[in-house]
Amino acid sequence: MAADRWERRRVVGLAGIKDVADRAGLSIATVSRALSGKANVSPKSRQLAQAAAEELGFVPSYHASSLASGRNHNVGLVVPSVHRWYFSSVMEGVSVALLDAGYDLTLYNVGFQPERRHSLLNDFLLRKRLDAVIAVALVLSDSEIKQLHAIHRPIVGIGGALEGASSIRIDDARLARMATDHLINLGHTRIAHMTGLAELNQDFKLPGIRQGGFEEAMKAAGLSVRPEWQVSADFTIQGAYACARRLLGTAERPTAVFAASDEMGIGTILAARDFGLRVPQDLSVIGMDGHELGEVFGLTTIDQDARGQGALAAKLLLERLDPGAKHDAGQTSAVPATVDREYRTEFIIRSSTAVPPA
Repeated sequence: MAADRWERRRVVGLAGIKDVADRAGLSIATVSRALSGKANVSPKSRQLAQAAAEELGFVPSYHASSLASGRNHNVGLVVPSVHRWYFSSVMEGVSVALLDAGYDLTLYNVGFQPERRHSLLNDFLLRKRLDAVIAVALVLSDSEIKQLHAIHRPIVGIGGALEGASSIRIDDARLARMATDHLINLGHTRIAHMTGLAELNQDFKLPGIRQGGFEEAMKAAGLSVRPEWQVSADFTIQGAYACARRLLGTAERPTAVFAASDEMGIGTILAARDFGLRVPQDLSVIGMDGHELGEVFGLTTIDQDARGQGALAAKLLLERLDPGAKHDAGQTSAVPATVDREYRTEFIIRSSTAVPPA
């Protein structure tokens, strides 16, 4: 009995991947894939490998694995901000998908400063410590994309199309027209639009695109766009609240507001309450994005599922990094060099929009 215990301690101390494979009754290659989080392993084999590794006290060396495979099991996520709802939601979707696949996530918060992003792409990312890059709401130049391709680092952009790289996006102009048409079809003619501040209109120029969609819908309906009802805020509840107080505190005010984000829509609803305005009886408000608080405030919106976009971006990268893996349908498939995918959205009508007051 004592000899058995000594033999077990000796094996535990020296256990390698071959020992794990022998104990699990699997090949070394299968155990390696299972313990590194690769997708092309059956659930039963993965369970056997993990159980054997735990029993033997085997911990895979990711440093040795990266030297052998050229992989670091690490993906870089580049965002202009971490405290905005959209970016944090995308980050959550990316991180969960990568964690399930056994990958680490390195976050790069570059702000809205081009020089910081340039330094990042030309220094940190090119050190080859990452297997792939996800860029959120950032336009990469041709030279930046070529740099990443030159060191064989796949790229996925979220928020707009990237030439020569995979991308996930929504049709902001079309969705803005849908939001505006919803108000027009209810009978509103006096409609205001709350867009983003000028400094936020960079890269994919989302605020300007949504404002353009609003103006197109108004023009198509034969309605005038009043300059004093075109206001700008910073895509936050607080900023929109202050902006909406100025908009609604005038003698002549709109009967509806299309806010370019849900947070700005919520800020508008809060400001309306300060003036004793009922939503939607006195003022209709519609937003865009799918913020969780929208349901609390009864906000009509277009949900773009930011977490789902992040998860899809991670999935596209993992397919590119491991093209032979089995995916959702259990089939191996060839992965195209680049994918430009328009992400699904959902129009959610709640209690914040109604026919205009008589």
